[in-house]
Amino acid sequence: MAQQERAIETRAAIIRGAAAAFQERGYGSTSLAQVSAAAGVTKGALYFHFDSKEALAIAIIEAQHEASAAIGRTLLDENVPGLRAILIMSLELARQLHQDPIVSAGVRLTIEAANFETPVAGPYLDWMAACEEYLRRGIAEGDISPSIDVCAMGHFIISAFTGVQVVSDVLTGRDDIEDRLIEMWAVIMPSLVPADRWDELKDLPTRIRQERAAA
Repeated sequence: MAQQERAIETRAAIIRGAAAAFQERGYGSTSLAQVSAAAGVTKGALYFHFDSKEALAIAIIEAQHEASAAIGRTLLDENVPGLRAILIMSLELARQLHQDPIVSAGVRLTIEAANFETPVAGPYLDWMAACEEYLRRGIAEGDISPSIDVCAMGHFIISAFTGVQVVSDVLTGRDDIEDRLIEMWAVIMPSLVPADRWDELKDLPTRIRQERAAA
């Protein structure tokens, strides 16, 4: 059991070290020697757990996706209203991107993974599916216009979020990501909210941000 626990701890240390290295240098500029140094393990220990740099990158993407997907599952399980759930999801993922090195590295690797042999579209598809579910829930609750194309809007929201976080990372290291998200929602909200709910819901992104800051 002690040996198994050490193996689990070593694997976790490798993922943490690799996440820091990939986030700093990117996939192409990071060597496994740099990963082993960052993780504080030998190359032999690294290769025992991961047989290639791509396998390690995929493990980080999977760890990131699990951490982020937990947000969506909680919102669905707790029956949070659809529009509110979409907004909370975006702000919580922004917080993870800013504060969690594994999440930040996983998202960067997902963007850089066009040439991986292993497909990495799953995280995007999962987030789009979750977004579509929140949109349908919001339509049923009367907070989202029934005229929207749920699939197209889900695709657009996730694509817009991806662009916002990338630009925020380049310009400020994501220090301004919440401000930029509030701007994004200010553009999107008029397309989502029915006219008869606008006065009540137009400031919802800002109110949710304030609630989370006060919690």
